[in-house]
Amino acid sequence: MLWSFVRPHRRKLALSLVLALLGSALQLANPLVIRLVLDTVSEAGGLMMPVVLLLGLFVAGSVFGIWHWIMVGTIAEKVVLDARTALVRRYFRAALIPLSRRSSGELVTRATSDTVLLREAASSSIISLINGGVLLVGTLVMMGILDLVLLSVTFTAVLVVTLLFLTLMPSIAKAQEQAQNSLGLMGGILEGSLRAIRTVKVSRAEDRLGGQILGHAQDSARHGIRSVKREAVAWTIAYGGVQLAIIAILGVGALRVGSGDIGVSTLIAFLLYAFTLMSPVMELSQSMTALQSGLAAARRIRDVEAVPLEPAADAVGSRSPATGGDGPLVELRGVTARYAPGAEPALDRVDLAIPRRGHTAIVGPSGAGKTTVFSLLLRFLEPEDGRLDLDGSPYRESSPQEIRGRFAYVEQDAPVVPGTIRENLLFTNPDATDEEVRRVLDEVRLSDKIDALDAGLDSPLDATSLSGGQRQRIALARALLRTPDALLLDEATSQVDAITEAAITESVRRHADRAAVVTIAHRLSTVIQADGIILMEAGRVRVTGTHEELLATDSLYRELVSALHIGDSERLVSPDAEEAPVT
Repeated sequence: MLWSFVRPHRRKLALSLVLALLGSALQLANPLVIRLVLDTVSEAGGLMMPVVLLLGLFVAGSVFGIWHWIMVGTIAEKVVLDARTALVRRYFRAALIPLSRRSSGELVTRATSDTVLLREAASSSIISLINGGVLLVGTLVMMGILDLVLLSVTFTAVLVVTLLFLTLMPSIAKAQEQAQNSLGLMGGILEGSLRAIRTVKVSRAEDRLGGQILGHAQDSARHGIRSVKREAVAWTIAYGGVQLAIIAILGVGALRVGSGDIGVSTLIAFLLYAFTLMSPVMELSQSMTALQSGLAAARRIRDVEAVPLEPAADAVGSRSPATGGDGPLVELRGVTARYAPGAEPALDRVDLAIPRRGHTAIVGPSGAGKTTVFSLLLRFLEPEDGRLDLDGSPYRESSPQEIRGRFAYVEQDAPVVPGTIRENLLFTNPDATDEEVRRVLDEVRLSDKIDALDAGLDSPLDATSLSGGQRQRIALARALLRTPDALLLDEATSQVDAITEAAITESVRRHADRAAVVTIAHRLSTVIQADGIILMEAGRVRVTGTHEELLATDSLYRELVSALHIGDSERLVSPDAEEAPVT
């Protein structure tokens, strides 16, 4: 799994490994050179050659070390960048419905903290693991060359340390993965809570929600402490094992020097190798713990790949939908759609048509399927059965991006796009002129408000700089600036006053004279003047017609209107109103 992140950088990683191995080779040569110095001194020989050799080893080791350090650090940063690039692209290309089932805070954690854990594991830890292993074996080989008896003492200590260390590794990995999972849950709930902070405060749920968030934080800390404890034991075993080996070498080595089996210079060289042995043992310990963290992070990052991507256009006959013509702009023919396999259908064999021009309103009680229609139109959701046509061409012959290029969409909660007011307005039409921007701001009655700001259009836009109604008007202005074939409005005037609503309604009316406007209505006051109304109930189209026709012929429509206190109350209860058959 880690190799999948490292593979694009395998050549540089291999070069970095070669540099690390060269450094280890020089490190292995040092004790032998020191032994040569000691033997030369004892024999009253010249020291020039051994000293020059030591200096040469030092310079070469420094050069290899700097080169290796820079290369490993560069690879690490590129691995993190590649992982973050893949995650961000996956998020924006993923199918909306499966992606929305995952916490946004958890998804952010994948691209931030998990990629940081991946950094060391996918670069330096892999090299350190190989280099540490080579250095460990090389050190043992050089020890064997010096004295096999002392080597057996050292090898026994190393073997015990290795077995104990490997026993602890799985539990360290499990604890670290559990800690990161709890951290992701905490981030998801915290992010959602801060977004709804007003509701949290009004509901007096600060302590309750805070306790839930801190519960996940405590779980993460508990798993983290468990991991730290196991790491502490592992490191103590590694360090203590080497120290015990050195004590044993001193004891056995002193006996062998006393018996004349080895010289003092050999014992000193062996001890230097024993101290050198600490380096690969500690390097292997660090690499293993970092790899455990990295593997857990890699699994969580790869788990995001389980989110399906949006469908591509059919390979056969793939093309952009044609524009123009006299027929409907969009048609749904016998469409059935579900949000999850086995769930109740959100739409059940729905037939409806959106005319090329005019204002069409979709109304109905909660859960009737209104939002599902928009999700299908924008290809956020794929139909289980039936077909959708755009300008007479099947939806499946075009990509989601090509389909969405014909629509503009205003969400009910009007989310803020990070950036300035100007950047928000130009978000879907970056080439719009200042005159066009000014025109749409006038249409939604925002010009005076924005002119009063110190930076005008270049003022930062966030959740507090403008009211909910003003943000909603920004979203509507952004949609109008695009001049789409179809404007989809999900109750786009729900947060504005009556005077502003009248002005916006007039602007929408002008747009409907030259293109299609489709409104999801939660307040029927926004659709009384619609050219056509589609009344939905339980995932099906109940009846269609104008406001006057439905008011006179359909009891459900009259109930919806009556509940919102809209229309002539005497007409609402008129006994002359006749119930028409459901169509």
